[in-house]
Amino acid sequence: MIGRLAIIAGEHSGDLLGAGLVRALGEKQGRAPELIGVGGPALEAQGLKSLFDYSELSLMGISAVLAKLPSLIRRIRQTADAIIAERPDCLVIVDSPDFTHRVAKRVRKALPDLPIINYVCPTVWAWKPGRAKSMTGYIDHVLGVFPFEPEVVMELGGPPLTYVGHRLTRVPELGEARERQLNGRETLPGTETPVTCLLLPGSRRGEISRLADDIGKSAEVLKERLGENVRFVLPVAPGREALIAEVMANWSFDVETVVGGEAKWDAFGRADVAIAASGTVLLELALVGIPAISLYRLDFIASQIAPHVIKTWSAALPNLIADRVIVHEYLQDQIRPERIGRLAWQLVADEKTRAAVLADLDIVHGEMAVERPPEENAAETVLAVVDQLKNP
Repeated sequence: MIGRLAIIAGEHSGDLLGAGLVRALGEKQGRAPELIGVGGPALEAQGLKSLFDYSELSLMGISAVLAKLPSLIRRIRQTADAIIAERPDCLVIVDSPDFTHRVAKRVRKALPDLPIINYVCPTVWAWKPGRAKSMTGYIDHVLGVFPFEPEVVMELGGPPLTYVGHRLTRVPELGEARERQLNGRETLPGTETPVTCLLLPGSRRGEISRLADDIGKSAEVLKERLGENVRFVLPVAPGREALIAEVMANWSFDVETVVGGEAKWDAFGRADVAIAASGTVLLELALVGIPAISLYRLDFIASQIAPHVIKTWSAALPNLIADRVIVHEYLQDQIRPERIGRLAWQLVADEKTRAAVLADLDIVHGEMAVERPPEENAAETVLAVVDQLKNP
């Protein structure tokens, strides 16, 4: 039984995961735990009074972290001190490792017997693998969201990890888009209706600005090959309409923009291929069953550091999950719009190439599948770990 739970979530996705976990814990226990910590609207709806506005922790890239470092240090101390004073039954940290893991270290020093569980493993499989072993000093168990993580973290000497599933596998709209894709597989794109190509330059201002020109030029190459038999669709996150309109002004072709989640999933259901910024969207595309090409440009500081610290053979989650190259990736100076546009054409026009990629995407979908909702698996694991640690 967890009567009082400390929980920290630093971004929107973590807030949703944390809220799902809290809700599932309440259902399994018959009583919702009292909450202390940091979170957003979803966790606040579960009863959390956040110690401060969690949007302060939505930092992307090394440059952003360095710029906010003094404030970050102050919030780490504030959060750790509050948790230590409350002496909860368990601490769950959700993603955002630059913040949450530093809090966990301070809490572990003051409360060495407090169970600490990490929901969403840091990307130790991508960079700084030594973090896995160091986590054993302050993390008792990890709730993983990718099926390859238990083996990888064990090999790196990290704490025990249970794959609980990824929230995307239970998004109804994603499932509906996938069903639409499966129903349309018998027809080669462009034979009955124009090819639909998704353009996905990212969600953050910096990445959108850095990738807009590359994506636009890649799309132009595809249009040169398909002529009027291609349409471009760009899903836009609410609040990014003006920025997207600004970058599209330099493109020489027409683009249909759709705003909001419902319109996005509808576009995914109709799409034949995607040119996308590297990130979680590649997993969304894979689970729906859309062949994709990935590209990315880092900010200056990150671009200087990345070659020396990144260890993974791929940055695309579908590739890591299936352990094979499904999504072709182009980073920094590797980006060649002429090549990307031609590959996009090949993914819709070459029947054998397309069939092979679709079969590989089905492997990703199968590997990610779990029998129960991820939050139920997560709650069950948390309760079992806490019981084991308190009653060895």
